Amino acid sequence: MATAAALALHTQFRPPPPPPPRAPRRLRQHPPLISGVLIRSPVRASAASASASAPAQREAAAAGVPWGCEIESLESAVSLERWLTESGLPEQRLGIQRVDVGERGLVALKNIRKGEKLLFVPPSLVITADSEWGCPEVGNVLKRNSVPDWPLIATYLISEASLESSSRWSSYIAALPRQPYSLLYWTRPELDAYLVASPIRERAIQRITDVVGTYNDLRDRIFSKHSDLFPEEVYNLETFRWSFGILFSRLVRLPSMDGRVALVPWADMLNHSPEVETFLDYDKSSGGIVFTTDRSYQPGEQVFISYGKKSSGELLLSYGFVPKEGTNPNDSVELLVSLNKSDKCYKEKLQALKRNGLSEFESFPLRVTGWPVELMAYAFLVVSPPEKSQRFEEMAVAASNKSPSKPGLNYPELEEQALQFILDCCESNIAKYTKFLEGSSGSLQLSTNSKQANRTLLLKQLARDLCISERRILYRTQYILRRRLRDMRGGELKALSLFNGLRKLFK
Repeated sequence: MATAAALALHTQFRPPPPPPPRAPRRLRQHPPLISGVLIRSPVRASAASASASAPAQREAAAAGVPWGCEIESLESAVSLERWLTESGLPEQRLGIQRVDVGERGLVALKNIRKGEKLLFVPPSLVITADSEWGCPEVGNVLKRNSVPDWPLIATYLISEASLESSSRWSSYIAALPRQPYSLLYWTRPELDAYLVASPIRERAIQRITDVVGTYNDLRDRIFSKHSDLFPEEVYNLETFRWSFGILFSRLVRLPSMDGRVALVPWADMLNHSPEVETFLDYDKSSGGIVFTTDRSYQPGEQVFISYGKKSSGELLLSYGFVPKEGTNPNDSVELLVSLNKSDKCYKEKLQALKRNGLSEFESFPLRVTGWPVELMAYAFLVVSPPEKSQRFEEMAVAASNKSPSKPGLNYPELEEQALQFILDCCESNIAKYTKFLEGSSGSLQLSTNSKQANRTLLLKQLARDLCISERRILYRTQYILRRRLRDMRGGELKALSLFNGLRKLFK
């Protein structure tokens, strides 16, 4: 989709092994998927396996994949549209053009009314786990091993790409970016240098580790046993980074097709706007994949859909772009908080957290509009004195959001300390962002190679844009907290002054 952005699968990434071997280790599952919104779902792998494959990863990265387009050209997109039309795509009210938001996008060719349905891509032109394989033997092996949809579709893309012009999807694959725009393609030194202040760095590292783990799992359990069907020069870590990069940025879940995940050629030329809420879905009446506009468009205007209510960090993570500062109403930043190990009640508080699925370190989203009640509950627990030990469990439940009804958090005697705790955490994070933005951090030697130098400059600019957006939220939270604390303390001073005046009056 956009070259410029939490959600997940309902199934495990790693496929179950064929009987009778021992069961595989459980893999991480993610929060539920928001219907019709672009999705992601990595798998967890050990740090050791990721680090052991680093030299091979660097070697493969240097080679790159031999398919897709180096630059997202209009020519490849036009060729794709021509093939889709010849394959049954109906006449469109949208056309592909070079655009300001994203390198290429779909614009209105005619007046489009609010509430109008567009696209109508038939299921036969959509890639799903049930799509017919150009090499059926490869697909049969994966299905016999019960490989779930995400890695199955990722392998399908590689298989079809390797068939080149003999694949029915060759025009689609030729229009895909050779290097998808996402943090999946940032090196570890780049993540460490440019995203040192942002919590999105840890998620990027985890995503890369997950993709490496998924590839290693498929290689060890399937590819190595069928090397004639899965030659390493085709099915390797670099080609899987490419295919997963495509899935992270383009795969959608279609609610009206029983939640099936799919790649929808042509529709994935649509770029994201936080100002729209429309998304793709299957329309039973027309028999095609459509979206319903929530605003009108004039001829020549770019038409947008929503990639989901994602923060700027999430948009950078999957799609490789950061919205202009202040334009993303869904923006947020994760605030890391933790218990104090010197607290006399540290063990009791930690046990209460663990009983409710939480840990010593937790992250909570801050938005420009405020912070969640779960963060406040965690803060109450952190600052609670020993005499409040009977309320530790209640606070931990509220922090975990596991209670069927939101418990009332009424601890007025702890509110000032809790707000001060959150303020201290914000100010600590602000200092990290300021250090990076002032240039004390994030410096990598600029390559003499012009292409690499341009890449370095682009990544640094993306990182700066993200850090400015996230620091803006922290500044806003800091401002609100300081005002509330000032008002609370001002009220206390007024009450004390009044009390002292009364004492003098009755002397």
